[in-house]
Amino acid sequence: MSSRNIWTHKGTFLLAAVGSAVGLGNLWRFPYLTGENGGGAFILVYAMTIAIVGIPILIAETLIGRASRRSPIMGMKHLTESQGLNNAWRSIGWMGAAAAFIILSFYSVIAGWAVHYTGLMFSGSLAGADAEAIGASFDNLLASPVLLLIYHTLFIVGSGLIVGMGIHKGIEGSLRFLMPSLFLILLIVLVYSLMVGDAAAAFSFLFTFNLQDLSLEGWLEAMGQSFFTLSLGMGAIMAYGAYMSGEASLTRTAFAIALVDTVVALMAGVAIFALVFGSGLEAAQGPGLMFVTLPIAFAQLPGGSILGGVFFVLVIGAALTSAISLVEPVAAWLVERFGFSRPKAVALMVALCWLLGLVTVFSFNLWSEGTITHQLFDRSPFDVLEFITNILMPLGGLLIALFAGWALSRDAVIREMGTNTGWFSIWQFLVRFIAPTAVAFVFLRTIPQIEGNLRPAVLAVLMIVAFSVGRRLLARRRIG
Repeated sequence: MSSRNIWTHKGTFLLAAVGSAVGLGNLWRFPYLTGENGGGAFILVYAMTIAIVGIPILIAETLIGRASRRSPIMGMKHLTESQGLNNAWRSIGWMGAAAAFIILSFYSVIAGWAVHYTGLMFSGSLAGADAEAIGASFDNLLASPVLLLIYHTLFIVGSGLIVGMGIHKGIEGSLRFLMPSLFLILLIVLVYSLMVGDAAAAFSFLFTFNLQDLSLEGWLEAMGQSFFTLSLGMGAIMAYGAYMSGEASLTRTAFAIALVDTVVALMAGVAIFALVFGSGLEAAQGPGLMFVTLPIAFAQLPGGSILGGVFFVLVIGAALTSAISLVEPVAAWLVERFGFSRPKAVALMVALCWLLGLVTVFSFNLWSEGTITHQLFDRSPFDVLEFITNILMPLGGLLIALFAGWALSRDAVIREMGTNTGWFSIWQFLVRFIAPTAVAFVFLRTIPQIEGNLRPAVLAVLMIVAFSVGRRLLARRRIG
């Protein structure tokens, strides 16, 4: 890969990876899951899992990308051929690209909701509105395929335009502007919420650690969120890792990404719950926390319309930095495999994602019931797409851990990590044993057909198979 496809500065990968990680998962999913699962206990499990699962797999995925210097699909092809490995490992690249493609299709629709609420806030339409009016406003948005389609189109085209401009001018240039702007806006919203909201209640809720209050489902939710928040298993980190300088430290960069991502999530949590508690509202509002509960809080607070608009600008920007990372894995493959120009590859990727996004748009209205997915799976079309990604991402993460921990040669891994033997041994243990076990738990949680009592048995079978494969691979390396 030529130097033209390496990030201009060592720190740009950090900026890009943080941009990929900081998105709706931090500002929307993390707060509502925390609210549903008791606050501090959820956060404690979330942070512990990031440390022992998220960071090792983040290092592994970045390592694979940098070692191949190619898109996830072509990169896995190159590594399996150059190291004489089974072609089945190539599925890692395909699963990552497929997950990124599907996620972008519905991520764009949900990000469009923030576009809608930005307009409502700045216009003052929700000022003084009660809970019933704001709830009805959200229901009206979902019931309108035209509005959802317009916002979906605006968001996905904007993402495509940035990526289509190239690695340096497009992605790097936009991130250098967007990321500092997002942190500044988040800081403004945080200060405002601490001044007018109930900061004491927010801190007590988020930083009181009563693990006995957290159910098994809550533990699994926390583990899943810690995995998903770092954008693992969707090809984005692998694609960005391919442009990472060989001089940059994988370990230091991974720790920095995890730290910044967690700090952003906590800042957002404090800001949101201070406003929610300050308005006398409940924390456990589920997915509607951002788009129903929070607008109610803004409607009741002084200057709430302006700050509410600013907050949703933050949401749009964070969603945009994540979306451009989702375009890259497939677009880069089209460039490498078929020789497309970058604008043409991105245009094709975005057009196909836009079409698939129609499934999500219509799932909330025209296809809200009576479709084939309701008949076969008792789920909406959107729920089926989300379910597919909830399988692809942890499965991809599991295979990434096994591939980096067992299949790649020790020399190749040490060469990329460039670290001391002590840390390498710790990382290898985590990525070989601890991370696969934890990800397997997350994976099993996404399969509703497996009854709760059967999950431990199925997990045991999966891990026996995984470790058996690992031992065979290790033995093969030693013989070779």
